[in-house]
Amino acid sequence: MVLVGLNLRPALSTLAPVLTRIQQDTGLSALAIGALTTLPVLCLGIFAPLAPWLAKRFGPENTLAAALLLLAGGLSLRGVPAVLALFGGTLLVGAAIGVAGTLLPALVKRELPAGADLMTGVYTMALCLGGALGAGLSVPLADRLGSWSTGLASWALLAVAALVAWRLLMPRHDAATAAPDTGGSLRELLGQPLAWQVMLFMGSQSSLAYIVFGWLPTLLMARGYSEGEAGWMMGASVMVQLLSALSAPWLARLGRDQRPALLIVLAMVAGGFWLLLQAPAVWRWPGAVLLGLGQGGGFSLALTLIVLRTATSRLAGKLSGLVQGGGYTLAALGPLAIGVMLQFDVGLTALTRVLLGIVTVSMGFALFAGRNRRLEVDDAGRLRTR
Repeated sequence: MVLVGLNLRPALSTLAPVLTRIQQDTGLSALAIGALTTLPVLCLGIFAPLAPWLAKRFGPENTLAAALLLLAGGLSLRGVPAVLALFGGTLLVGAAIGVAGTLLPALVKRELPAGADLMTGVYTMALCLGGALGAGLSVPLADRLGSWSTGLASWALLAVAALVAWRLLMPRHDAATAAPDTGGSLRELLGQPLAWQVMLFMGSQSSLAYIVFGWLPTLLMARGYSEGEAGWMMGASVMVQLLSALSAPWLARLGRDQRPALLIVLAMVAGGFWLLLQAPAVWRWPGAVLLGLGQGGGFSLALTLIVLRTATSRLAGKLSGLVQGGGYTLAALGPLAIGVMLQFDVGLTALTRVLLGIVTVSMGFALFAGRNRRLEVDDAGRLRTR
């Protein structure tokens, strides 16, 4: 599970540091580049709801293996130096990550029910490590391998390694002994305010994460930093997410619910954006660290909410499909909006205000999603919030 998590962000974080090279070589407009950064996030939202259906039909283990194979294929396709291949490969990796990322919370809930929240922090830490490696190594790999397309494609090797390891070590369960699939249909979930609250929190905080993956180096270069330094600042920001991704679930256990932990990490995100984009240059590295701590903790807690707000692994899988499907679809609007604003030469001050506004909205949803509530199926087979 940790090795799988390591593969779920490099496909996204490797694009941003080389966007300038891609634009120069392909002649794409800023709006088209914005569409390229939005495409994988949109695919996460579109394909995540399919994961529970695929898992029920083929088994979650086999479905995850197929997603890893699709991920390797999409990454390899990005190695073809053509605009169509770049967009096609990006679509495939978004679909693969959408399915794989949705399956993991349910697998964690099933295999490690007592420590599901802490295990979520562990694989989220691996996920953040993959994102950091992708951001930090993107430019060096492009330089060493001779082109940005070959550098992007080289990450297929990591996906193949995860696929081999998963096929060898994945848990195997007899379908005949599986619990009956009762309660928790999509219609029932949509009728529960708690499901909406978790989904909207996931969407708002994820939009900030994908704005960072898609545009942070570009915004930093607009402040006057070099391409290499901007890439390493993004890499450092993602790298420190490891600490908060692992520690946030522990922090969430200290109180009666998760609201204080959620507000703390979102305040860190707001402070990090302001230091990076508005404060004097001397504060850029503290800003990168603060932003990373906040975003790592925020994403880890968002995934943890999926397992904490459900009574069974089946409900966790269904809620995961809804939360990540709807959440990532909303999150795709973030990088697209930034691309549109950059197309119209909107200044950094206005962009910073937009980012802080998204943080404020996310705090509002956190106050509801962080309450001590849980979705359960009662004796009559009806979904209830307790």
